[in-house]
Amino acid sequence: MIDVTVLGATGMVGQRFVERLSTHPFFRIAHLTASDRSAGKHYAEATPWRLHSTPYGGCGDMKLKPSDPRDAFSPIVFSALDTAPAREIEPAFAQAGAVLFSNASAFRMAEDVPLLIAEVNPDHLRLLEIQRKKNGNGGGIVCNANCTATVLAMALAPLHERFGVEAVVMTSMQAVSGAGFPGVASLDIVGNVLPYISSEEEKVQAEIPKMLGALNSVSIQPAIMAVSALCHRVPVIDGHTEAVSVKLKGNPTAEQVTRAMSEWTPEPQRLRLHSAPERPIRVHFEENRPQPRLDVEQDGGMSVHVGRIRPCPIMGIKFTLLGHNTHRGAAGGSVLNAELAHAKGMI
Repeated sequence: MIDVTVLGATGMVGQRFVERLSTHPFFRIAHLTASDRSAGKHYAEATPWRLHSTPYGGCGDMKLKPSDPRDAFSPIVFSALDTAPAREIEPAFAQAGAVLFSNASAFRMAEDVPLLIAEVNPDHLRLLEIQRKKNGNGGGIVCNANCTATVLAMALAPLHERFGVEAVVMTSMQAVSGAGFPGVASLDIVGNVLPYISSEEEKVQAEIPKMLGALNSVSIQPAIMAVSALCHRVPVIDGHTEAVSVKLKGNPTAEQVTRAMSEWTPEPQRLRLHSAPERPIRVHFEENRPQPRLDVEQDGGMSVHVGRIRPCPIMGIKFTLLGHNTHRGAAGGSVLNAELAHAKGMI
């Protein structure tokens, strides 16, 4: 068993980490951390459990510690911190020798930090070697992408690999759980659509080229493609739905695109990693799928769902895409990234 620490364990993403790690076959929760006002309390005392799983993952009696490597060091650290505290806390753990898997946006676009989706760009993990030379130890930071960008990148990866992506237009319909708890005020979201999510469109447009880019000796060469994102909050609890139009090299048919997605078997699936879904992309052929209510919890929320693949008169191909924002797009994605790093001998 490998000891792990969860930073920011009381929030929604922190609870997802605890939920997943409490039954993990080889990661064992050694430390949970929280803000100064909660440090020293028992986890159950400081945390209203918001999930439908076993409360506190069996860690309710564990005392929360400050988010400081002197108090809560483990060789693997999962960060559910907000971006502002992450800027100071995450590098401290990396400099102490931990490999930190972050959900914050603080270091996503740093030149030597992998913006990792285990299936999409596993070779980008080699950027850890550059960080380790700077730190002088075995530590480093690996970032998750924005949850909306993660879902989109999962669908684009096999298309970019087989055909080449030239341009993407994506319109999102994002679940309220993506805003954390308590999320969006009920009088704003019930029976309504909010056409603005702060910085979301910019994150998607910046992160997709980095994730689909090529690794050179010191950094990532971003993929050359145009990405346009239009992001909306909708009254759905879990699951980001995205309407995607994509321009591909060679103008493949809808049938060729369907085959590329259906046949995609990336490294985590070949390695049979614990958190990797059997099929990273589930293609639906019913005209009314995918739907958050019917599909998003399948495979523990770790697969993405694609349906209505059809010709687009402007871009060439269009489809509907769905993924779980707090499993695949947050805690589950980080845990899978750590499993991949472990399998590749980098932890």
